[in-house]
Amino acid sequence: MRMYAGLDIGGKRTAICVIDGSGKTVWRGTVDTHPEMIDDALQRFKGLLDKVGLESGPFTPHLFRSLEAIGYPMICMDARRAADAIKSRRIKSDKGDAWALAEMLRTGWFSSVYVKSVDTHRLKALLGARDQLVKLKRSLGNQVRGLLRPFGIKLPSRAGAKKFDEAAYLATRNDPILHAAIRALLESLASIEGQQARLDDELDELAKRNEIAWRLMSVPGVGRITALAYMAAIENVELPLLYANGAAPDASAAPLLLERVGVAHRARHYPAELSGGEQQRVAIARALVMSPSLLLADEPTGNLDAATGAQVLQLIHDLNDDGLTVVLVTHDPAVAAQADRRITLADGRIA
Repeated sequence: MRMYAGLDIGGKRTAICVIDGSGKTVWRGTVDTHPEMIDDALQRFKGLLDKVGLESGPFTPHLFRSLEAIGYPMICMDARRAADAIKSRRIKSDKGDAWALAEMLRTGWFSSVYVKSVDTHRLKALLGARDQLVKLKRSLGNQVRGLLRPFGIKLPSRAGAKKFDEAAYLATRNDPILHAAIRALLESLASIEGQQARLDDELDELAKRNEIAWRLMSVPGVGRITALAYMAAIENVELPLLYANGAAPDASAAPLLLERVGVAHRARHYPAELSGGEQQRVAIARALVMSPSLLLADEPTGNLDAATGAQVLQLIHDLNDDGLTVVLVTHDPAVAAQADRRITLADGRIA
């Protein structure tokens, strides 16, 4: 019989409820919020569990990935929709919430949420740290201005600039007490600026190594921070799936396609770390993720050496043999000769 497990995650303890297909409670309990402890509790039901669900939250990415790696059929549930069902209960408790989550899994009344990769969460952490430093810098600059206004002292607009510091020091040079207060804030401000500069250098390196970031930065007004922030929200091969319906993409789709095009072993590498042929194969995988009936390929071998170009063409031939229609544009007569049908354009007209 199929079983369903709901996990109500807390900072220290996690409530677990396992129910069967009829909705009967099979087991419930509370364990420490740690993947190994949750695994110990669910181990006896491992072969019977159809779904194991937990709400989206701060601990969710780590627990979801860890339990999924162990072999559990994990579902990340939209916390906002789950809250609508849970708050209708007259008596609210962690054990009751775990039961409600399990019941939602059994009935299908839930919205799944995509859990981003470890690399994406690392990028979000870097961007988040920089954002906090920017806010601290702004706050300290405003504090310096606020302390000096009762004394009739006005400072230049940009906090942290050389003129800002010089104006603050100059205005307070004859007042030891005020000078000590302002100096403490300005030295803290300088330290924050140094840390922000280090994070900016790290972000610059990430943007330089990432082809997608470069493409995004080709849009006027889009810099490295905006490009990387967008990438932290939308992941690479799964991007078309998110655009298509706004739902969480099938987590297995991208790895299967990368395996199909022969670059599964390079899945965790940046584009700049891939060869030209590998980058073309990833591009093909991204094009195939929506299972299209038509593939448009513009000069797929244009920047590749002969051997790598032949491998990419063979991949396109295999896709065509599987039933995919391919329209390929090329200036290479040898590539064109391999097509089943050829259309020649001369001076913008069909020859």
